[in-house]
Amino acid sequence: MSDTMTIEDYVAQGGILSSPANVPPRYRGELLRLMASFVDSELAGSAGFAGTINDAPGIQERITAARIVLEKADHAGRVLKIMETFGADAGRYAVHHPWAARLARDAEIGARRQGGDMRLSVFHYPLEGWVDAVVMNVLMGLATVIQLDELSRVSYQPLAEVFRAILPRETRHAEFGVAGLVRVTGDGGGTAKARSSIAYWHPRVAATFGHSNSPRFEAQARFGLRHASNETLLAKWQAVADAQLIGLGLN
Repeated sequence: MSDTMTIEDYVAQGGILSSPANVPPRYRGELLRLMASFVDSELAGSAGFAGTINDAPGIQERITAARIVLEKADHAGRVLKIMETFGADAGRYAVHHPWAARLARDAEIGARRQGGDMRLSVFHYPLEGWVDAVVMNVLMGLATVIQLDELSRVSYQPLAEVFRAILPRETRHAEFGVAGLVRVTGDGGGTAKARSSIAYWHPRVAATFGHSNSPRFEAQARFGLRHASNETLLAKWQAVADAQLIGLGLN
């Protein structure tokens, strides 16, 4: 990048950044915020889902749940390694918040962050049993795939490479959820429980896409950290989620 070119001009022309040494302060702040939100969400998601392993109805479901817990923690660790290059203390970070802590089931927080914890708001809500966990995994899993597809194009190359490596595994997590939901709806009482959980989780997952006309999106877009708007990603998720639910008779 030339001395006279702004970071906005550089990324607009397809430029990428690859080291903390060539990242300007404003870009650094937005990049670290983006990474912290991902790491906190994966740590909270892993910790919350861990509590459902023993609720699984069979050994294969327990193995799948344990794999999701492990891989989400690993995804957080991969991005945390990049944050370390910016000075983050990975050892302290991993235990900085009670990742398994949850708010009351009926709390209404919208998309708001809570304190210094940067997890997406949906990860502040508790899971209630296996069917509830499966439904949340489907809806949030589909959202994560769409969000990661967007983030795999960030202008900070090391992070983009990590997101591209993570995306296939998060895609499998969503597929595991759909397979689990198929089994749930095959059970006599499972469909009614699934519908109740869908009504609960759908608006809370939708909130993870953020507000329309977001100033935060505008700032990140200038730096090449975002490309598609919140509204565009939300609409894509709604279409994919609706198609899955209709296919299962759960629309």
